[in-house]
Amino acid sequence: MYAKCGSLLDAEDLFDEMLERSVFTYNAMFGAYVTNGDPSKAIELYAYMRLSGVPADAHTCSCVLKACSGVGDIYCGREIHGYAVKCGLVCNDIVVNSLVSVYARCNDLNAAELLFNRSGSGDVVLWNLMISAYAANGMGKEALRVFREMQNAAVTPTTYTFVAALQACNELLSGVQIHAFVLKSGLSFDRYVANALVVMYSKCSRINEAARIFIDIGDRDNVSWNSMLAAYVQNGLYDKSLDLFREIIRAGQQPDQVSIISVLSACGRSGNLLNGMEIHAFALKNEMELDLQVGNTIVDMYAKCSKTCFMDSAFRRIPLKDYISWTTVIAGYVQNYCHTKALQSFRDALVEGIDIDKMMIESLLLACRTLICISIVKEIHGYITRRELSDIILQNTVVDVYGECGEVDYARNFFKLIEVKNVVSWTTMVACYVHNGLADEALELSYHMVNAGIELDSIAILSILSAAANLSALRKGKEIHAFVVRRSLHLGDSIASSLVDMYASCGTVEKSYKVFNSMKDKDLVLWTSMINAYGMHGQGVKAIELFRKMESENLLPDHITFLALLFACSHSSLVDDGKTIFNAMQFQYDMEPWPEHYACLVDLLGRANCLEEAFELVKSMKTEPTSAVWCALLGACRTHRNMEIGEIAARNLLEIDPENPGNYVLISNMYAAAERWEDVEQLRMRMKIKKLKKDPGCSWIEVKNKVHTFITRDRSHPESDEIYEKLSQITEKLESGGGYKPETSYVLHNVEEREKVKMLHGHSERLALAYGLLTTPHRTPIRVTKNLRVCGDCHTFTKLLSKFYEREIVVRDANRFHHFRDGVCSCGDFW
Repeated sequence: MYAKCGSLLDAEDLFDEMLERSVFTYNAMFGAYVTNGDPSKAIELYAYMRLSGVPADAHTCSCVLKACSGVGDIYCGREIHGYAVKCGLVCNDIVVNSLVSVYARCNDLNAAELLFNRSGSGDVVLWNLMISAYAANGMGKEALRVFREMQNAAVTPTTYTFVAALQACNELLSGVQIHAFVLKSGLSFDRYVANALVVMYSKCSRINEAARIFIDIGDRDNVSWNSMLAAYVQNGLYDKSLDLFREIIRAGQQPDQVSIISVLSACGRSGNLLNGMEIHAFALKNEMELDLQVGNTIVDMYAKCSKTCFMDSAFRRIPLKDYISWTTVIAGYVQNYCHTKALQSFRDALVEGIDIDKMMIESLLLACRTLICISIVKEIHGYITRRELSDIILQNTVVDVYGECGEVDYARNFFKLIEVKNVVSWTTMVACYVHNGLADEALELSYHMVNAGIELDSIAILSILSAAANLSALRKGKEIHAFVVRRSLHLGDSIASSLVDMYASCGTVEKSYKVFNSMKDKDLVLWTSMINAYGMHGQGVKAIELFRKMESENLLPDHITFLALLFACSHSSLVDDGKTIFNAMQFQYDMEPWPEHYACLVDLLGRANCLEEAFELVKSMKTEPTSAVWCALLGACRTHRNMEIGEIAARNLLEIDPENPGNYVLISNMYAAAERWEDVEQLRMRMKIKKLKKDPGCSWIEVKNKVHTFITRDRSHPESDEIYEKLSQITEKLESGGGYKPETSYVLHNVEEREKVKMLHGHSERLALAYGLLTTPHRTPIRVTKNLRVCGDCHTFTKLLSKFYEREIVVRDANRFHHFRDGVCSCGDFW
């Protein structure tokens, strides 16, 4: 009586006063503890009862097993199972049902099914328990198997049978079949079954069917309303979920915490701040805000609506925060680019003694990725290793963050430690190499990836194409293109754009256009990629024609499109067209130019020797000129020997970007061209003091699917003797037959003429060209890529080589592509 009235203390006092206790007395107390939510005390009392020598009966076992289920105590459950076997109670249906319930609750489904099979019972409760056990553990197929066996055993299903079976349905066909069985059984108007049908159809994205069933529910309870609310939210119908929430209130139904959580999620996902604040106010008015799950959802809603100040306020109002609260607020800061605040919140969580979960670690890593905070990444790496966290998503994120932070060795070592790599693991490592300029390593890893039997996905293909483009590895790029065609993979806009870029970067702009032209529905990125491809190859007129065609198809350009256009004009000396496009961007399309657009136009004007106009353009910029703008102006001043403007550009450049060695080299070259050797030496001393080093000239060539790299005056190649001998033969032939004379003015060092000739002779692109002539058949094209701008002497040398050796030569330097054929270059000697 006391227990039923909720007075557990009175029940305990009365029980303690009893001098003699029978099994019935103990059973009453077990029931009191279980009913009043204190299962641990029931288990303690059971142990005392056994020590007291009072024998347990079937009701005892059933009560205590319920307590074991409540706390997940499988050890006590097994002990009672042993006792039941010993005392012959294992044949009792109630005991068997309770044992199956314990094993299911403790995730020992093998033991549960073993008991179930041995019982041979036609008890519908036992069948329901078994179906529910599998459904609750995400084993839908097994649950439906038991449901079918139940049908074959001619056991009549109940409401709870259908509810459990519908929970197990992840496929529409199974759900429809069970729905048909429900109709046949006459339980279609049962509220619990109807609620389960709403959830099932929602999971299968059949929202109209879910809504029809919901409408037919006569006596809706909170579960009915919440099931339909969740259905709308899960299927992205956020406005309908808000309408339904208002309908709940109009119907006189009081929304509960589950209702609030669903509708707040809808507001967050749709970025509906005003309605989100309205629901927050409703929760506050109805004293639901302090509920932990509601509080966490409010924090998440404000994070998704990009209101971090409101998010922080809501977070602070949660009285007892759990790890989900901290994970949500940290993720919210990261989503809104408040990375420093995310790290500070993490430190606060550690002070509070909060357990770190995988989601929190992932958010932290994303913050470190942006902040380049490598010390914390290493700490997290150590934490993951110590805790033996083998979550593949987390491991892949660590590799990605190390790569983004430039720590390639750490990324590689961590990648090797991943025992079971998936396609994302391999793709992340390939992308890491590409991001850090290690295209050779990226391509090498892609071979291992294929050999390991990993099926390339679109992300992997994009990364490998990027590596092939960086190295101008045409053969590898063609292999990937063939793979896409062979596997009948969808040539989406992103892959098509990457193929256009890859073929252009490998010197075959015609193939770029074929890929571009093969696409029926072209997006802006694809158009821009093709415009950029023409620009890279000095085909500015074609780039502008393509842009006009894009305009005629009513596709609006963006900043990147205009950048590609201005780049194309710059490398084709289309000064008037460049100015027109720059003005159209501002006045026709109402776009504010980026510093990069100014840099392109300055470069265009500078190449055309319009230095005063270029300088005025720089001075007219609304924002401070960037280093790229001053570099463009400085490069033009060096070419046209305008020291006055050049020195202004140099001062500004070193003030903005004093740690970039390329800037010192560019200024040094300007002084060297004017034979101001003392200034050159001063700059070199400044570089030495700052410990800055110039990037050496480097060229590479792909021969027989392998990329060979050459550095200026390098002899590390295994065939270097043959290469230098061939280069001497080429030089001799060009001097005697073509009138080639080294233009030593391009050597920007204060050394003797003989030494200058030697320095020109050892330029990296010449070594690559010599190797190409040695190793490729006569009259086949030679493709070379260089990391720096080709000097004027090498340009002349390559023109003559193409004529006297009857080769088409494609050279990609830091500025553009040069197509040499019959002694003429596509750039028209303008680069």
